[in-house]
Formats: sequence, C-alpha cells, structure tokens
Amino acid sequence: EGEIYMRIVVLAGGLSTEREVSISSGTLVAEALRSKGHEVVLLDVFMGYEENICDIDALFKQNYSFTDGNSIGDDVENTITNIKEAKENRLDKTSRYIGRNVIEICAEADITFLALHGGEGENGQLQATLDLFGIKYTGSGYLGSALAMNKGLTKSVFMQKNINTPSGELYKNEKDALAWNMFPCIVKPCSGGSSVGVSKVENADQYKKAVKEALKYEDEIVVEQFVTGREFSVGLIGGKALPPIEIAPKSGMYDYAAKYQAGATVETCPADIDEETDKKLRDAATEAYEALHLESYARIDFLLDKGGFTYCLEANTLPGMTPTSLLPQEAAVEGISYPDLCEKIIEISLAKYPKEKSDF
Repeated sequence: EGEIYMRIVVLAGGLSTEREVSISSGTLVAEALRSKGHEVVLLDVFMGYEENICDIDALFKQNYSFTDGNSIGDDVENTITNIKEAKENRLDKTSRYIGRNVIEICAEADITFLALHGGEGENGQLQATLDLFGIKYTGSGYLGSALAMNKGLTKSVFMQKNINTPSGELYKNEKDALAWNMFPCIVKPCSGGSSVGVSKVENADQYKKAVKEALKYEDEIVVEQFVTGREFSVGLIGGKALPPIEIAPKSGMYDYAAKYQAGATVETCPADIDEETDKKLRDAATEAYEALHLESYARIDFLLDKGGFTYCLEANTLPGMTPTSLLPQEAAVEGISYPDLCEKIIEISLAKYPKEKSDF
C-alpha cells in the first residue's frame, strides 16, 4: 500500500509543572514523525507562533520547530518549570493559555499530536477546545482526560466499578484533612503529575507538613493508604494492553527526578511475573481504561502487594513519549519501534473520527 504522508502539528510545552518533560517528548515525537516522511510543525502551545503568518503551508514545508532540540539536562531538579519565565518571554501578556496562531496552524493539519503533560493540556480543557474548532487530535477526549487527571475522581470511578485501589479521601483544605488518621499514608495534589508535591508520611506531624506542601500546588489533595508492593505500569494502545513493565526506584520513592534521570530506576520489561499476574494486570488495565472513558492510548499504574493483590493507582492519558519512557519501552517489547509507535498513535486516533461529517 502507498504511504500516506500527513501534515501534523506536535503540541508541547504549556504551563504545567511538567513543561520541560513535554518539550522533550514533543521534540522526539516530531523527529520520529519527520523520519517517516510527514511534514511536522512543532509548537509550544503556550508560546504559540508570535510572528504574523501569511503562509501556513510554508511552515509545514520547512518543518518548523520552536526549539533547537533542547532536551532535558541531567539536572532535573531545576527543570520543574520556571513557568514565570515562560510567561515573561511571551509577547502576548493576556491570561490566555493557547498562544497566538496555534489554533490557525492546527486547523491546517491532518491531526494534532498532543505531546503535553499535565495541566490544561491533559485535563480535558484543551481537548474540548480543539473539539469545538473541529481539530482532530491524539489521545483521549475531554471526558476521559478530566476523569483521569483528577485523582479523586479516578478513585471514585475505580471504587464504583470495583476496580481495586488504595482507600483514600479527597480534601479541599487543611482543616478537613486533619480528619485523616491512618499512617503511613501518601499525600498528593489532586491533579499534578510527575510526583510533584507528593509525600509519603509516617506520622501526624509529618502529615501536617505534607498537607501544607501539597496544597501549595493545588486547592484539592488526595490522601490514601500507603500500600507496600512492587510498582508496575501497563500501557494500552487502541484499548489493547501491552506487556507490563516493572519500575523499581533505586532510592525510596519514584519521584520527579527518578522519573526523568537516566539510571535512577530499574525498569524491567517484560516484567518478571508469572502468566497469571501478567493477565491480572492487563485485565485490570483494560477495565480501568474503559471505566474512565479513555481513547487511543494511555498508561495505567499499579502496585502489587506480597499477597499478589493488585491496586490500581492512576491513569495517564498523555503518558511520557521519550524513547526511555514507559509506554515506548513496552511497545518495543512487542516489536513496535519508537517512530512506528508515534505513527500508530496517529492512526488509532484518526479512527475515532467519523469519515465525513456531512450531516450539517
């Protein structure tokens, strides 16, 4: 069959605490899709394209990128974004999230690949906006994105659908949060990603501090029982579960630095588990994917305790897309190369849209 070359916009950046990770993912996705012969424009969704555009075609033809391939350095600690800096660098000083010309350029593409992580890019707001402009994009729609982004809602859905998850509560202020009395526990901002603002707490004193810290990032927090066990992640493409990957941090907890520094964790894929556990994890991942109304692709995180009991922790609707990220590693085990994975995500995402909207 003949190759169909497409015009694709890759959106990265944004204003979440995961801005840098997103730029790294976006740069690599754009390179991979270009290697497949597509015309790709890489844009920072917040910075936009601030010059006057007379010729959008030319941007695609020149494969325009807003970066010079700056990827994440080794010093991950300091890349938890200086969002203020991004805001200062933009000419447009209004509070709009979507930068100048972004919608106009996306409207000329066959599809927009969302390489965003966290914040407005992942919580359904951008998805709903693109829907209203008739712009096709990769990944889940606004509903699944919103449900998965809010860890409190995710937990409610899991409990309602009998998908096992650590017991927990959602709190909107410090006073209410003081009702919690089970230790050890985990305290985390309701919608943050990359473990920013997350603490493991052993006692009531630490707990107060952790609640204060998490509330700095957001006005809602989730507190849940601490479950000891092995950590796994299961990616899904087109609703089909990939081989589980095991994540063992070399030090204490899987936090922001461990997620993005090479060698900070030991990742084993396919995971060293028996067939029954493998099936259990894949089945639970598929159930979670369906319960949260996810589409195209996602990654679901699990804990497995000593008794072989699985706990579903959360879902990522825009999982990291650097080649060392979990989903690409799982795909590689199935023989799917990184550029093929990027292309597959586009094919599956395009299939969500009806062929011709001639019903107007």
